[in-house]
Amino acid sequence: MKRKTPNLIRAARLLLPALLLLTACASDAPKYKIGVSQCSEDIWRDWQNSEMKMEANFHEGVELHFTAALDNSQRQIEQIDSMVAAGIDLLIVAPNQLSSVTPAIDRAYDKGIPVIVFERKTDSQKYTAFMSADNYEMGRLMGEYIVSRLGGRGRVIEIEGLKDSSPAQERHRGFTDALSKAPGIEIAASLTGDWTEEQAYAEMMAYKGNVADISLVFGHNDRSAIGARKALIERGVKPLPLFCGIDGLPGKSGGIQLVRDSLLDASYIYPTRGDQLLQLALDILNGRPYDKETLLSSAIVTHDNAEVLQLESDEVMRKAQRLERLNQQATLYLEQLSAQRTITLLVLILLALLMVLMGLFYVYHRNKVSAQRERMVSNLWNMEAPEEPKAEQEAPAEQPAGTPAPEADEQPAAKAEAEKPENEPLFIIHFKDIVEARLSDSDLTVDELAASMNLSRVQLYRKVKAFTGSSPNELLRTARLNRGYQLLISTDKTISEVAYAVGFSAPSYFTKCFKDEFGVSPSDL
Repeated sequence: MKRKTPNLIRAARLLLPALLLLTACASDAPKYKIGVSQCSEDIWRDWQNSEMKMEANFHEGVELHFTAALDNSQRQIEQIDSMVAAGIDLLIVAPNQLSSVTPAIDRAYDKGIPVIVFERKTDSQKYTAFMSADNYEMGRLMGEYIVSRLGGRGRVIEIEGLKDSSPAQERHRGFTDALSKAPGIEIAASLTGDWTEEQAYAEMMAYKGNVADISLVFGHNDRSAIGARKALIERGVKPLPLFCGIDGLPGKSGGIQLVRDSLLDASYIYPTRGDQLLQLALDILNGRPYDKETLLSSAIVTHDNAEVLQLESDEVMRKAQRLERLNQQATLYLEQLSAQRTITLLVLILLALLMVLMGLFYVYHRNKVSAQRERMVSNLWNMEAPEEPKAEQEAPAEQPAGTPAPEADEQPAAKAEAEKPENEPLFIIHFKDIVEARLSDSDLTVDELAASMNLSRVQLYRKVKAFTGSSPNELLRTARLNRGYQLLISTDKTISEVAYAVGFSAPSYFTKCFKDEFGVSPSDL
């Protein structure tokens, strides 16, 4: 049953007019909270995130929350669930793999949260909009370029992206379809990478085939192509084959510069378009028309156009940096202007009063939650046996003639005291030790607790109930929630990580139980 807080409700009613006024005056309160779930963390995604942040500067009240799963599907699932629990208004997600992250995306969609899937696909139709470049077309056009570049003859090694990700599958299909029309070109090997330079390097170093006659290495992204290049240099291959990739990022060490400097023979611009992505999100949230499917245009980067593209990208970056500095200066100017603004004494007093009331409300609320927690801990670990009710004294039976009266130390009260168990504190200590030792075990049962204390389930239930007034299951759940509270306020763990650490098998159930116990959600701490 949900814990009632009548004092807090009365305080909230008294402060409601002031809180409404303060909220209305706050200009920095976010209007929309948008969660961005990146499957990985790399230069391409860093650039895209920067574009989204820059675009958000032009829209008042937009709050962006970024996560990176580091190519771990389970981590991305937990991050998405956590953002949904925190109350985001829209989810932007690049799924790590085609199927594994789909359930988490579906859960968000089923809660009524709009979902934009970008760059990578999901195998479900539960999304609001999709934005990406055409990965099949990229692979096909790169394949056609390679056929032309090699004159229709040669041996090629392909380094694919992350297994089961939609871009890797589509780029592979487009590439092989293009090369199938050139019988003089042989795909010597298709190595499995994970989009990183390190993995491509390791795969090429471990490749047992003949690398001396390789004409070209095609990486599914520029980093894979560079990793393969470093491996072949280390293996002493001379002359080096040609190297092609995909991404064509601007800036230092980006694909455009790599082509210009002849480290890559060609790349394919895979547009990040974080600005367009955020604009699509705001169109959805504001009820404006939008396209459900958006394919971004792109182009091949070769030695013929790399110099011009590099100059253009450098200019774009300079303008972006200047715009960011102007935005920072404008923010600082507005803050200074606000600080210098003349305010009447009445407004100052009202604002100060509102701030004091808000502070008191916050302290009161946190103290109440803290007190609830302390009571729970005390009830669980410092519990003592409840006082035994005094039995009504019966009238002494009539003694036969000549029978001596019972002595004072043999009275019923003294006898009851003598029969009271002496090892009750040891039982409590033993019970505490067992529960704390296995608090993170989500499969822990009352039967196992009873067995650990050499008692039957019924004996344990009766004894714990007699000492505390609660069942073993209730005490175990309270202990888990209290430990969870401690972890949330004293560590940087996410709600999901805390839930698993204290023995809950589902973060959503932990959140429900936590709110029932303390009257607040874990995300409010």
